[in-house]
Amino acid sequence: MQTFNLSDYLLQYLDKTSATPRNRQLYRLLRQAILDRVLPADTRLPSSRDLASELLISRNTVLYAYEQLLAEGYVEARTGSGTFVANTVPDAIYLPVESAVRKKSGASKAQLSQRGHRLVAQAAAAPRQWGAFVPGVPDVTQFPHRVWNSLQSKIWRKPAISVLTYGQGGGHQGLREAVAEYLKVSRSVACEADQVVITNGIHQSIDLCLRLLSDPGDVAWVEDPCYWGARNLLAASGVRLRPVRVDAEGICPDAADLAEVPRFIFVTPSHQYPLGMVMSLARRRSLLEYARQHGCWIIEDDYDSEFRYGGRPLASLQGMDSAERVLYMGTFSKTMFPGLRLGYLVLPAILSQSFVTGMEELHRSGQASLQATMAEFMTQGHFNSHIRRMRLLYGARLEILQQEITRHFELSQVCAVGSDAGLHLTLRLPAQCDDRQIAREALAQGIAVRPLSSYYQDASHTESGLVLGYACVEEARIAPAFALLAAVIRLHL
Repeated sequence: MQTFNLSDYLLQYLDKTSATPRNRQLYRLLRQAILDRVLPADTRLPSSRDLASELLISRNTVLYAYEQLLAEGYVEARTGSGTFVANTVPDAIYLPVESAVRKKSGASKAQLSQRGHRLVAQAAAAPRQWGAFVPGVPDVTQFPHRVWNSLQSKIWRKPAISVLTYGQGGGHQGLREAVAEYLKVSRSVACEADQVVITNGIHQSIDLCLRLLSDPGDVAWVEDPCYWGARNLLAASGVRLRPVRVDAEGICPDAADLAEVPRFIFVTPSHQYPLGMVMSLARRRSLLEYARQHGCWIIEDDYDSEFRYGGRPLASLQGMDSAERVLYMGTFSKTMFPGLRLGYLVLPAILSQSFVTGMEELHRSGQASLQATMAEFMTQGHFNSHIRRMRLLYGARLEILQQEITRHFELSQVCAVGSDAGLHLTLRLPAQCDDRQIAREALAQGIAVRPLSSYYQDASHTESGLVLGYACVEEARIAPAFALLAAVIRLHL
């Protein structure tokens, strides 16, 4: 038996001034009443003629609503008896809209796994990805888009089947070959094309390594400080992180670190991130020998080695590895543009086929046309030309920023480190400075910097400082932007 007056209920919410047709309004109101159990299962609905008369609307309007509810399973027609609310409502398992809104925040937390909680709690991606002084972002306005568009249009004029169908696990063959050739010449990487797997960037490369080579509870050494993205990926995978200090020669494990053999050693030897030191030859040889003796995997992140302003780029750690324990990874995000989302992973020959298969199973390679365009961009010489041009541009911007630092501060107050390569420098501050607070105050002035302390995992040896990107800041903007930042810093010295 109906426990309330349906006509009064519907008249209360039908809006004659609404742009939504009245038949749709009526359908939605009846559906919501069923979902909210205002109209329980087995409730008999008024005949279409009676309801139309009570609502002062046409019978066709009611018939539309009833027919739509019937088609979706909310009601059922019983011969000789009328239309009834169905016993099994398709959407009954969902919360009503109002309840869903009220419970949204609590439900989202309750549904996360422990791993999900850790990942979200440690998230560090910045909302701003452009301007002074966002670290690690290239000047995308200088990218030769006309050249790129010409190459891409040529591929799309008559695309090969391989460009349109599912990609192979290792990526576009032409790009694998181009990457292998480039790395041999520029980074002294020892590899062939079939050892190269094309990925969507450093994050996917790390994730692939972890999925195929790690088990929950495995230990990973990470430089301390280190890139937050790598640290969070490792932690979210179930690997136990062991932060290892760095000194002037790079990662520097002590006796306590050596007591438990790690499964992985994550390093940035050519330009430590974020401090900028280069791993010494002695430290490289020692690390490689340790990995050989204990069967560790070294993950070498060579993230921005192309941009070195004090001489030729340094050779890779992988090129010195005779025991095949190094997994080398790089990205086109810094040399091309971040939105490209292309990276590469160079594997020991013994692992290459397994990783190609794993990539195919986990991620289903795609973007073949994009990869084909990138291959043409490299083989025709545009890539090397672009790097040479950007190296000069970034070098000039770095020099301006260094001059501004010297102009605003004495050497006894701040110290710029890691400024001979890459797209950023790190400004070390006195220990009493709260770099997180400085970063917040600078952001209020429109200046985005990252606090150095946020890159550390071991709080016992955290340093204060700011990581400043200069690549995506026009020359004329560097001085006034740094003046604003310097004013904020002086308040904390």
